[in-house]
Amino acid sequence: LLHSGHVSYLKSAKQKCDVLILGLNSDKSIKKLKGNNRPIVEQKDRVEILSSFPFVDKIIVFDEVTPIKLIKKIKPNIIFKGKDYKKNDVVGFHESKKWHGRVMLIDFIKNKSTTNLIKRIKTSVT
Repeated sequence: LLHSGHVSYLKSAKQKCDVLILGLNSDKSIKKLKGNNRPIVEQKDRVEILSSFPFVDKIIVFDEVTPIKLIKKIKPNIIFKGKDYKKNDVVGFHESKKWHGRVMLIDFIKNKSTTNLIKRIKTSVT
């Protein structure tokens, strides 16, 4: 489920780079991370929605639990992650130093998460 927190992250990231490549978890990857009831929105639909945003230049879908293979392959100048993380904990932080890349933490909108959105939907249905 796409929410305003996701949009805010992406807009902010695009303001800090020339080309924004979005690494997107595949349906298979999300099931591994979140369980069999996820994703709520299929990969094909998520790609279509996200590719309609003018601030997303390219989308690359990955099947693994983390995007480390993708990061090593494309060697981004900047890896963006939310400020709820510490730079050292961001996947690709250590590897990016090898090509003089960096991690940039982006402000997030408090209380905006897919998990919270799902909880609200379940509460309103019952």
